[in-house]
Amino acid sequence: MKEGEKNNNKSFGKIVGDKEERKLRAQRDNKSVWSGLGLFGMIGWSIVVPTILGAALGIWLDKKYKEDFSWTLSLLVAGLMIGCLIAWNWVQKENKEIHKKNDDGNK
Repeated sequence: MKEGEKNNNKSFGKIVGDKEERKLRAQRDNKSVWSGLGLFGMIGWSIVVPTILGAALGIWLDKKYKEDFSWTLSLLVAGLMIGCLIAWNWVQKENKEIHKKNDDGNK
């Protein structure tokens, strides 16, 4: 066997081995449709809960302290913004974790 053919066989074997390793890792880390729906649910709840809490507090403050502005609307918007920040941070953390796993697998 010639030297060039040996190198080609080694590189071909390495390519096949790497692809098989990625395939096995993907099967092991496979997330089902239900886990994807759970992800959407988690993001949804992280937005909804602060929004509802802000609105509830605003309703209570509107009844307790009469002002020219609406506490309910103000705190509803504040809760929505806080919920969006929480969801964004959570998605960023998950994204970093996914990229870290991919980078570790490629080495």
